[in-house]
Amino acid sequence: MLYFEKFNLAELPELGAAKYGLRPSLSMVVGSFYTYMDLERLSRGVAQALALKGVKKGDRVALLAENSPHWVIAWFGIVRAGAVVVPILNDFMPKQIANIIQHSGAKIVFASKKLQAKLADMSPKPDIWDVSESLEPSTDYVELPAVEADDLAMIIYTSGTTGISKGVMLSHRNILSNALACKSIITLRRTDRLLSILPLAHTYEFTIGMVIPLLYGAHIFYLDRPPSASALLPALKAVKPTIMLSVPLVIEKVYQSGIAPELNGMKLYKNKLMRPLILRIAGMKLKKTFGGHLRFFGIGGAPLAAEVEEFLKKAHFPYAIGYGLTETAPLLAGCAPKVTLLRSTGPALKGVEVRIADPKTITGEGEIQARGPNIFKGYWRDEVRTKEAFTEDGWFRTGDLGSIDNKGRLFVRGRLKTMILGASGENIYPEEIESILNQMPEIEESLVVEEEEGLTALVCLKSEVLDNIGARLQDHLDAVGDLSSRVGQAIAQAEKSVTGSVNQALTDTEKAIERLLESIRKEANSRLAAFSRIQHVKFHPEPFEKTPTQKIKRFLYGKKGEKPELAQ
Repeated sequence: MLYFEKFNLAELPELGAAKYGLRPSLSMVVGSFYTYMDLERLSRGVAQALALKGVKKGDRVALLAENSPHWVIAWFGIVRAGAVVVPILNDFMPKQIANIIQHSGAKIVFASKKLQAKLADMSPKPDIWDVSESLEPSTDYVELPAVEADDLAMIIYTSGTTGISKGVMLSHRNILSNALACKSIITLRRTDRLLSILPLAHTYEFTIGMVIPLLYGAHIFYLDRPPSASALLPALKAVKPTIMLSVPLVIEKVYQSGIAPELNGMKLYKNKLMRPLILRIAGMKLKKTFGGHLRFFGIGGAPLAAEVEEFLKKAHFPYAIGYGLTETAPLLAGCAPKVTLLRSTGPALKGVEVRIADPKTITGEGEIQARGPNIFKGYWRDEVRTKEAFTEDGWFRTGDLGSIDNKGRLFVRGRLKTMILGASGENIYPEEIESILNQMPEIEESLVVEEEEGLTALVCLKSEVLDNIGARLQDHLDAVGDLSSRVGQAIAQAEKSVTGSVNQALTDTEKAIERLLESIRKEANSRLAAFSRIQHVKFHPEPFEKTPTQKIKRFLYGKKGEKPELAQ
């Protein structure tokens, strides 16, 4: 592992080159390949080019690009120049990107060729540098500024599930202290291979999926396309990763689409004596799907469905749950795969303090608050919300509800802002109801909201369910076609019969969906406490809009919905 003198990430490329030399550091799954010496040389070239352009310590430089070695090289080049990186999530719309660039004051943007189109209508347009263009170090001496541990390293504008995006200011100390504290969860080796599938502009992938592997001399691989099944499976076969990070949605889809139907279709699985063995075999098959060499599969960014976690635990799959936020760089709590406890994120990281504010007497639940060297410096140009984010005694308010057991393990229940207060003062957690709904074979995803008529579940049905309903509608319409051709002599009567039959077919389809939704409501309510039962289940025809870490943007749905805006 690398050891730092000034405790800042600007040191990493030079230290890495000295310790790991020609070992591979960054690669595309198919394509370019860079050693630790390449990372040092090319990031130094970026830093010198920025200095010669007049970029000074503390200036902001934006980074808008897909995951690749070029992204990493540019990031380190910017901080080596003493500047502050403003990484921008690729999924932001052009107007949001323009607002981020203007709000941060970034004068230069490193952008990929594909994403430069999102900058086309900006006015005034920033200086755009092609992120994939290799900038070799200058042959002339170029002085770079000294970088200190508490200097600002980057400003991350949150994707947010509750509305307004904010510029989270993270220092070198914030990020590096968090990376080093993760030793309690996993220690990497030089032989480790990490396949990166989450956006580097998010702290989860940045700190745990980029900084930590580079500290240990590991090798990171990047995909050249979104991690769909058609792209991911060949990559897993080629890379055979030992380390991966994921959001729950990825592993939940694998379980729901392949594992659960196979297990439920096996007669032996119903035998309690045989079930542990079958689950163990299923876990081995799942591990083989991920390349066969996986020893750590980190899951974070959103709650993992209880049914899926129970399977992973019993199948001895090497999963680990982490909890944190962008503002905490990101991890607050976590544990190694061998000591995971169902529904818990594990204890706070070493050096991080976590407390429950005003815990309820019975449940011990309250807002999770934290302090430590990983806690952010505040929101960029937003003193009001910075002040609101901290208690009077200096603890960061996470906005999450949870409890801590007598062994110091943290249990997260949900967002404080999404909690719904029941008629008799009970706390209703939408995430827990959604977990039950999402286990049903007909449901792709769900969202529980509070509406005027009561607690309502919006559900997206699986494509095969809709196909089945659609097939029945088509049978009706085919019958209508036969009727139309048979009564060609009586035009008026045919039109009346055809119209009536079509309307009846559509009505029958609506009723079929209504019956299905009602059965879903009854099934869910049979597994819920009386105060948290659903009053209505509504069909949602399109996937919910999500953040890059696949959390549903709750603020867009329900009676409390409001459109997000960037801080100005």
